[in-house]
Amino acid sequence: MNTVISVEELRHTISTWRNNAERIAFVPTMGNLHNGHLALIDAAKKQADRTVASIFVNPLQFGEGEDFETYPRTLDEDSSQLASRGVDLLFAPPVEVMYPQAQQLQTRVEVPDVSHILDGEFRPGFFVGVATVVCKLFNMVQPDLAVFGEKDFQQLYIIRRMVEDLQMPIEIVASPTVREPDGLAMSSRNNYLDAQQRQSAPLIHRALQQVADAIKRGEANYTQLESEAAATLEHAGFVVDYFTVRNVNTLNPAKAGESNLVILTAARLGQTRLIDNIIISQ
Repeated sequence: MNTVISVEELRHTISTWRNNAERIAFVPTMGNLHNGHLALIDAAKKQADRTVASIFVNPLQFGEGEDFETYPRTLDEDSSQLASRGVDLLFAPPVEVMYPQAQQLQTRVEVPDVSHILDGEFRPGFFVGVATVVCKLFNMVQPDLAVFGEKDFQQLYIIRRMVEDLQMPIEIVASPTVREPDGLAMSSRNNYLDAQQRQSAPLIHRALQQVADAIKRGEANYTQLESEAAATLEHAGFVVDYFTVRNVNTLNPAKAGESNLVILTAARLGQTRLIDNIIISQ
């Protein structure tokens, strides 16, 4: 696996592949890789001749008081995992390559409306940071397809909207959430949980599953289901930001009779914020 840090090196390699008519897949990450990330790599490799991964801890998507400085940076271990998975190229740029201007002067990309609900309400500016860095990475790599996990469902939705609105010739591929044996969605931030919190954390998936099962049985009082699930999590020690049933195609609050739904939640255990979701197609 080749590792590059400059856009010039990146584009030189990719232009060679393009000249050979090779199909290119891209998986952007912030590093500290786990099996969920590696599943994205596996999905990418199945659909392309060449696979590019990036590792960049994006300061633009961290708000005041969030964990940018302490976010785990494990480049050597990550590189070994990517190489063993057959990644062709790792792009690991420093901040000054991604943002040559001061951050306050940086051109930004925003997908309106959906960037300010759910996670966007509790993490102001987060999705502007995500859309901006993904847009820049897409411009640098110019892949044929890019793979994102369904665990970050709102992020996936926003990236799809951005690609559609900006008419980027990139296929966005969704990869199912990878879970621990007890159901907890894999996340780099799970490492922040202490032993007692880690024991409680799978309740978040169980609460989602209980609501999904109720909806499949025909229950349609979504407000009541949301309130009961949030109360269950609060009783177990979570601080719930939201627990909501939404239309999978619009992210608007779900209405009775709609068949394609997503149940989403974000909740904190101590200082660790966990997100998860379940998609329902009836």
